[in-house]
Amino acid sequence: MAPLIQLERVDRTYRMGEVLVPALRQVSLQIEAGEFVAIMGASGSGKSTLMNIVGCLDRPTSGRYLLAGEEVGRLSRDELARIRNRTVGFVFQHFNLLPRTSALENAELPLLYANLPAQERRQRALEALRRVGLADRAGHAPNRLSGGEQQRVAIARAIINHPLLVLADEPTGALDTRTSLEVMALFQELNRGGITIVLVTHEADIGRCAGRQLTMRDGRIIADVRQAPALLGAPEGWGAHP
Repeated sequence: MAPLIQLERVDRTYRMGEVLVPALRQVSLQIEAGEFVAIMGASGSGKSTLMNIVGCLDRPTSGRYLLAGEEVGRLSRDELARIRNRTVGFVFQHFNLLPRTSALENAELPLLYANLPAQERRQRALEALRRVGLADRAGHAPNRLSGGEQQRVAIARAIINHPLLVLADEPTGALDTRTSLEVMALFQELNRGGITIVLVTHEADIGRCAGRQLTMRDGRIIADVRQAPALLGAPEGWGAHP
C-alpha cells in the first residue's frame, strides 16, 4: 500500500521582488497512514511551508507530492478544494472560529459544502463535539468558551468529515501548559482511533507527544527520529468514539 503522504525531491521557492527565496530544498518524505508526526524547527526553517504543501494549500515549485497515491500537482483548484474538505482536517493556533456563531455551528461548517440536510449536519456536529468532550457546550459562542474549549471546537470541526489526515499548525501556541497537554491528549486519542496526525510545533514538550519527530533547518529535513511518545491520559468525558 502506498504511503498516505509522499514527497519526492520537493522544492518551494518564493519570489520577493527580484529575489528568489527558497523555503523548501529537495525534501523527500513518506508518512504512513496512522502515524503521529511532529514537525519541529525554528521560525523560518520551512515547517509551515511543508505543512501548507501537505495540506494542498500550496504547490511545490518542483518535485512531486502524492496524497493517498494521487499526485496533487496535477489537480485543478476545484479538485484541491474537494481534497481539503474531505480528506484533510485543519487545526490552527488561533482557532479561527466564527465569533457570533455557536460551537455547534462552527463545528458543522465543513458540512455546508456537502449539501447535507440541516438535521444531519446538526447530528454529525454534535457527534464531533461529543468526541472532543464538548457536547454540553454546543450552544455556546466562542467568547463563552475557554481557550482550550475553543481549540477543541476547532478540532471537532477538523474531524467532522472523518478525514484521513489532520494537520495542526502550532495548535497549543495560544494555550497554557496544562491546557496544551489536554489538547495533545486528545490528539493522541484521535490518532489511536486511526486518524493520521501531522503537527507543527517549536515546543519540545509537545513534540515528545508524537511517535515521530522531523526536525527542519533552512528548508531541509535534518533529522527524522521515531520515538516512544509521552503518553497522556484523556480527561474524563473525552473519547475517540462517542
